Amino acid sequence: MNSDLIADVIRLAVAPVFLLAGIGALMNVLTARLGRVVDRVRVLEDRLATLDTSEERERLIAELPGLERRMSNANRAIFLCTASALMTCLLVMMLFVGEFISFDVSFAIAALFTLAMAAMSVGLCFFLVELSIANRMLHVRGDVLALAKRD
Repeated sequence: MNSDLIADVIRLAVAPVFLLAGIGALMNVLTARLGRVVDRVRVLEDRLATLDTSEERERLIAELPGLERRMSNANRAIFLCTASALMTCLLVMMLFVGEFISFDVSFAIAALFTLAMAAMSVGLCFFLVELSIANRMLHVRGDVLALAKRD
C-alpha cells in the first residue's frame, strides 16, 4: 500500500473528525443541561415530600410537567446527536475501507453524511425546543419580587 495514498485518505477524513469534535462539544452541553434538570426534579420531589402548605405544593407540582418535557427533549437531542456521531464514525471508516477494497462506497459515504446531518439537525431542533421550554419556565416569583422591591 502506498503511504501517499494513506496520507491522502487521512487528509480526507480530517473534516468528519472535526465534525465529531463539534458533536462532542454539543453533547457535553446537552448532558450538562439534562443533569441540571434532573437535579431540579430531585429537589422538587424531596421538597414535595416534606411540604404542608398547599399553595407551595401546587406551585412546585406545576413546575414538574415543564421539567419532564425538558428532560424528554434533551434525551431526544442526545440520542440523535449520538446517532449522528456514530454515523460520522462509520463515514470515516468507509472512507478508509473504500480506498483499500475494490468496491465503490461513494453512495454509502454520501448516505451516511446525509443521515448524520439529518440526525444532527433534528437533534438541534429538540435542543431548541428544550431551550424554549426552559425560557418559558424562567421567571422570578411575584412574592420574591415584592420582597425585593421593599428592600
